[in-house]
Amino acid sequence: MNPRRRLIYVAIALLVVIAVGTVGYKVIGGDEWSFLDALYMTIITLSTVGFKEVHELSDTGKVFTILLIIGGVGVMLYSLGTVFQYLVEGQLTDIFERRRMKDSIAKLKDHIIICGYGQVGREVALTLKSEEVPFVVIDQSQEAIAKATDDGHLCIQGNATRDDTLDQAGIQRARGLVAAVGSDADNIFITLSAKGLRSDLLTVARAVAEESESKLRRAGADRVILPLRLGGRRMAMIALHPLVIDFVETTIHSRDRDFVLEDIKIAPDSPVAGMTIKQGQEYSGGASILAVRKKGGTLLANPPQDTHLELGDEIVVMGTRQQLRTLEQIEHRL
Repeated sequence: MNPRRRLIYVAIALLVVIAVGTVGYKVIGGDEWSFLDALYMTIITLSTVGFKEVHELSDTGKVFTILLIIGGVGVMLYSLGTVFQYLVEGQLTDIFERRRMKDSIAKLKDHIIICGYGQVGREVALTLKSEEVPFVVIDQSQEAIAKATDDGHLCIQGNATRDDTLDQAGIQRARGLVAAVGSDADNIFITLSAKGLRSDLLTVARAVAEESESKLRRAGADRVILPLRLGGRRMAMIALHPLVIDFVETTIHSRDRDFVLEDIKIAPDSPVAGMTIKQGQEYSGGASILAVRKKGGTLLANPPQDTHLELGDEIVVMGTRQQLRTLEQIEHRL
């Protein structure tokens, strides 16, 4: 039985015993016993404190007291034991859960830190979970942390603007951070703190007001997302190019399709480093390289087949899972 439900049942049983005892003494004692006298007699009987009776008991009263002790004291002791067990088990469960959570977070590597578990943060978490990317949630709200825990996510209750909270989330081992709290000011401070600890950390920040975009960029955010603007653009593109949007969403978001779109970084040990795009596509078994961001920052869309892939370049690849798995075994995913 659920511990809370059992606690409720025990409380109801205890109240019933007290009510029966009070009514019983009042009926047996008649006008000589007040309601308070009857209640007091019931309580001292159930608690076994041994105080003297309020009034002299008749034989009927003595028999009733015996029955009340036999039935009621057992209920009282069981109730106290249940309450104690509930408190102890609850505390121990919380302690073990916090320790398990802390150990799991300490083992994370190449994960994403999500600051804020509101509507935006929750969607980010759901997407990362579907992509099988490890992440940890930070939020100050106990309600938000409870919701994240119920959703099965690793989480930390704390202020994401504080360096110690970000360190606890493993910022030195993380691959990126998403600042998605409801306040632009907090997102700016989170970005400043994150970049102060890891200047090379990919940081994506949410902005509510358009004037906050430039401030977030000055704070160090690599990408700034305005949900309203993004939503408006997406609606317009769906109205204008529905097939294109369906294709992109299918290749990016759908994990149960064989045809997917990924971004991959050329690592130092990559055998395709120095190859042309044509040679790289042949090596991967036919995956299409759609774009290349050179290490200097230049983005080449639909690059020529003779373009050389160099160390530090980032490529956008589309192909089957098997083709991308070949590349992912030799590259480091972003």
